[in-house]
Amino acid sequence: MHIFSFLEKTKKLFFISSLLMSRPSWDEYFMSIAEIVATRSTCPRKSVGAIIVKDKNILSTGYNGSIRGLPHCTEVGCMLENGHCVRTIHAEANAIIQAARHGVKIEGATIYITASPCWNCFKLIANSGIKRIVFKEFYRDERIFEFSKQLDIELVHLQKEKENYSQSK
Repeated sequence: MHIFSFLEKTKKLFFISSLLMSRPSWDEYFMSIAEIVATRSTCPRKSVGAIIVKDKNILSTGYNGSIRGLPHCTEVGCMLENGHCVRTIHAEANAIIQAARHGVKIEGATIYITASPCWNCFKLIANSGIKRIVFKEFYRDERIFEFSKQLDIELVHLQKEKENYSQSK
């Protein structure tokens, strides 16, 4: 009985220590939450999630979906123009709008997005005062790199950062 108890305690300690060793960084933690937010997306063409964070506190969330009160792509289909669905409001815009609707100040915050912002969303992010953009997947608009430098907005490609980290080990 004592050996069994000892083995069980050893297994628990090993499990706990492995959890601590694989504990995600803050960027990884918040990005995983943005990925869950993306599951609420109502456009089958691309599911994107965004969360706005300041001082390690989530201020707002958003996902790509239709205008409040109107049918979603999943109900009536996508509305395509030049190969892009224009029925939806992007995740970043919805997160900024949600903060504004509730009077939440987002100046100086970080936004975590499962895909890099399009040009229009980048402009919204910049004008909202967000100072750091963390994205997982690069999605189509390279202007964000040049203009983020000019505006002193930090851009972090989380996937690239993890790959660089694992290559340097």
